[in-house]
Amino acid sequence: EATERVAGMSGDRNEANLADQTLVERAQQDPAAFEPFYDRYLDPIYAYCYRRLGTRELAEDATSQVFVQAMAALPRFRAHSFRAWLYTIAHNVVMDVHRAKSPLPLIEDAEIEALAVDGELDWRASELDVRRLLAQLTDDQRDVVELRLSGMTGPEIAEILGRSPGAVRALQFRAYQHLRALLAPNEVTK
Repeated sequence: EATERVAGMSGDRNEANLADQTLVERAQQDPAAFEPFYDRYLDPIYAYCYRRLGTRELAEDATSQVFVQAMAALPRFRAHSFRAWLYTIAHNVVMDVHRAKSPLPLIEDAEIEALAVDGELDWRASELDVRRLLAQLTDDQRDVVELRLSGMTGPEIAEILGRSPGAVRALQFRAYQHLRALLAPNEVTK
């Protein structure tokens, strides 16, 4: 059953790549044909940028920049996977934001208290805990984990980060080991 599930996922991904390739060819001739990419990838790219940058404003700006850069570079697109190519652009935009503004601010206590009024405190507190845990990983490990959380496969992550699939597996393994070690003391007290 697991093998069938993996094969099905691989087939779905291949079908998506073929559909994307057809859209790329159209969009390279007619920029208006780029709209389906925007519709398909806006939410996942925004989620990735938000997880990496931590604020809605930075994530919105970064997401906009990703799509502007993708449209501008589309005539030169030659990659196998549009999705991986788009995440590569997102990764680079996020890294540019980090270089321009470091360190990134965490959510302020006043923001968390304001969210409690809306009933979102538990969700935001959990998100803040996750961000604090991820902040303890190396940049490379955090990139791998966040791309995995975005639904990327190992080979796609390797392509996005310019690493070998083996290096990505090693980074993921070390990241998960480190996260388990960080979580272990909490497991005992709960």
